[in-house]
Amino acid sequence: MDLVTPHFGLLFWQTITFLVLIYVLTKFAWKPIASALKEREATIENALNAAENAKLELANLQASNEKLLKETRLERDKVLKDAHSAASQMIAEAKDKAIEEGARQIEQARLAIENDKKAAIVEMRNQAGAIALQIAEKLLKRELSSEVAQNQLVAEYLKEANLN
Repeated sequence: MDLVTPHFGLLFWQTITFLVLIYVLTKFAWKPIASALKEREATIENALNAAENAKLELANLQASNEKLLKETRLERDKVLKDAHSAASQMIAEAKDKAIEEGARQIEQARLAIENDKKAAIVEMRNQAGAIALQIAEKLLKRELSSEVAQNQLVAEYLKEANLN
């Protein structure tokens, strides 16, 4: 049993060695290890905070991008609507102008036809008058070719003039 039971000297030196080892470790190892662990912990916490800030900033950027995208879509829709209304207005104006121009040309054509019609009627009257004069002249020449016919015609006109 002696082998299993430790002697007082062995226990004493083991205790002193243990205490020296603890003192040396505390003096030279525990403080740097503890400070390294604290530094590591602070670094990890800073990294986590930075990641959280980056996450928040990313969320803000995404919200901002969504807002800009929405505004851009609204602006695009407005521009398209304005362009469509401007095109519709231009088409309507062009249509109105074409209708007015057509009506003006129709009115000019109607006036030209009316003037040509009046001129043709005047020309026909002039020609009819000229033809009637020519016919009357020829009739009178034939009728009044003899002196007896002339005297008879004058007498006839005188009777008619007295009756009226």
